[in-house]
Amino acid sequence: MSILLLLTTLLLSACQGRSATRLPPTANFLMENISLLSQLLQTQGSCDEMSVTDVFAGAETGDDVEVLCKAAAVLGESHSCHSYLEGIYSNLLTLVQRKNTGHKAACPVAGATTTSLKEFLRALHRVHQRLMKTRSWE
Repeated sequence: MSILLLLTTLLLSACQGRSATRLPPTANFLMENISLLSQLLQTQGSCDEMSVTDVFAGAETGDDVEVLCKAAAVLGESHSCHSYLEGIYSNLLTLVQRKNTGHKAACPVAGATTTSLKEFLRALHRVHQRLMKTRSWE
């Protein structure tokens, strides 16, 4: 795990060195999470079928900061299942705090709708990709 994380960090650092392609700091956290989520989704894990709160249900038009804050809360409860989840969790908290200083801790989530951890991670990956594509996070 540490080698992949180191390589990701080095790649992100190299991108920062080019002034013409300089990304805002939040984009680096999004890119790192996309990379980590991609790697996680390609593997099979013992926690893949674990039930977690589905914070993405009905959130297509919701507040991105609020959705990511709730996603961080869910990952905070399950980050011991996969080693990459702790890094994704930390990045989510940093993203939320940079975007909205009112969120100092993970947002509370209601456990009405659940999904598998694997499906949760797929939805989180899609949200990250949309945020990078639309550059709405800048």
